[in-house]
Amino acid sequence: MRISQLSAESGVPIPTIKYYLREGLLPQGEQTSATRAEYGTAHLHRLRLIRALLEVGRLPVAAIRKVVEAVEDERTGVHTMLGTAHYALASPPDPHAGDEDWEEAREHVDRLIAELGWAVSPHAPGRDELAQTLLTLRRLGMAAIDADLLPYAAAAMNLARDHEMGMIPFDGPRDVAVETLVVCTVLYGKALEVFRRLAHESESARLLTPARDHAEVRTQDT
Repeated sequence: MRISQLSAESGVPIPTIKYYLREGLLPQGEQTSATRAEYGTAHLHRLRLIRALLEVGRLPVAAIRKVVEAVEDERTGVHTMLGTAHYALASPPDPHAGDEDWEEAREHVDRLIAELGWAVSPHAPGRDELAQTLLTLRRLGMAAIDADLLPYAAAAMNLARDHEMGMIPFDGPRDVAVETLVVCTVLYGKALEVFRRLAHESESARLLTPARDHAEVRTQDT
């Protein structure tokens, strides 16, 4: 297909496609003349991946380039490739990382992950993100102990093992696997967050309001 067709199929404007080509995020098309190139399905997959990283993952171009390089390097295993995308989605490091309180929170995270038996890289940014969360809880006077954290860990592993990993097409195009990972991580993560808030409201209503009020709410909703 010509670049105009690629733009129509992908929904990405032609000037943006040309920018991705210049930046090396999108492979060059097959040159058929001095002014014309042909593009194929692989280019559509790549554009979908770039859009997922940019619009859903909110990644800067430099981070997108690292993910794309991992996708293009067939010597990079799928696990490492997906990890590159996962790490790119992580929050930036906390400026206070390294002080005594933060180090204590990080040690708590490392010990907990080890006790869970999870295969997580020592350099995974999620370790620092969780440590920062624990540190913030402590500073708010709500320090979390393992008993507070384990239900969340169990729920996360159950989701990953029983549902989320099954959504990723490991045997398909590498671009598509990473795109699916990014979309599922960000958007289904948002859905999980919203479901938790809705569940809190429902449980609050069950625990704190008379049964008659429940019936009135259901009647109004219908």
